[in-house]
Amino acid sequence: MYQHTRLTTNRFTFFQKFKNFDYVLLFCILLLGFISLATMYSTDGGEVLFHTRSHFTKFIVFILMMLIISFINIKYWFALGYLSYLVIIGLLIGTYLFGITSSGSQRWINLYFINLQPSELMKVFIILCLAKYFHRMKIENVNSIYTILTSLIIIILPMGLVIVQPDLGTSVLIAISGIAVLWFAGVNHKYFIYTLLGFVISLPFIIAFLKPYQKLRVLTFLNPDRDPLGAGYQIIQSKIAVGSGGLFGKGFLKGTQSYLEFLPEKHTDFIFTLFSEEFGFVGSVILLLIYAVIIYRIVAIGASCRSYFAKIFCYSFGAAIFVFITINMSMVLGLLPIVGSPLPIMSYGGSSMLATMIGFGIVMSARVHNQQLIA
Repeated sequence: MYQHTRLTTNRFTFFQKFKNFDYVLLFCILLLGFISLATMYSTDGGEVLFHTRSHFTKFIVFILMMLIISFINIKYWFALGYLSYLVIIGLLIGTYLFGITSSGSQRWINLYFINLQPSELMKVFIILCLAKYFHRMKIENVNSIYTILTSLIIIILPMGLVIVQPDLGTSVLIAISGIAVLWFAGVNHKYFIYTLLGFVISLPFIIAFLKPYQKLRVLTFLNPDRDPLGAGYQIIQSKIAVGSGGLFGKGFLKGTQSYLEFLPEKHTDFIFTLFSEEFGFVGSVILLLIYAVIIYRIVAIGASCRSYFAKIFCYSFGAAIFVFITINMSMVLGLLPIVGSPLPIMSYGGSSMLATMIGFGIVMSARVHNQQLIA
């Protein structure tokens, strides 16, 4: 475990902070934003319509917000670890009591100036909370029963509030974010094995409690052809679109599956399908490489930080981004059931992009203040 000393104040001027930016990470985020805007323009049929305008506005606002966050000393994000978690818990309770219902789920809460989906924010702030929790933990206490139970309560509480919305997919992503922190904090691997075995054993009971539409998603994943014009339609059309892209794709604004409206939800969870159809295998590999560089830079920033809190946050956030990308792409390729997992930055959705940019901002703050020690 790292030896913590008293807080050392590293005061930087504005220009010194700007100089400490990770410009490779910033460039990749901007590049990904440009690609997402071009793809959103394609979903609108080659016109600047609602989705394109809204996505552009949100990206500009949130990238500026990310830059502001990066100038705030990492010690203040450490101080906000527990409070931010409790605020999101409060918003989740508010969503359950007063939330907006859409497509059968009560996931959004009206804050007058924005319809916010708090579950998306929890994917980042649960990492912040647990990173603070383990920051001062002595190495001999990391695997204590008290520590494990406390960590599980921190993870299970928001999961339960999201499941009742109902939103099983996002609750799983929240759990993955929390588990990533436990892994990098040094929790014994046997606990992960026990958890996995417990999950496998309880799987029949979990399936029994699933809602009908959730059971249908699992059955459709196992055999999409059982209902090709109903539940299996979306995934079948998605695989046709990805396959028809070939090596180099059909070309920008020339995707037939998307333009003929065979692809539902093409601007959100299935945005990668449209991109693959238009830019093919080569374009998809380039997109994956951009994501790979982003994840690599996040991990590299974590390795350069002196504070244990910043290290855990960066490692865990990088792992979470990797899992989110993997789940989304596996979902649209038919390798996983459809769970409603957006592709970071690429997919349309304000709450998802807001949460991702907050995470990037905290990572950049860790980079700018990488010599900061936290007691």
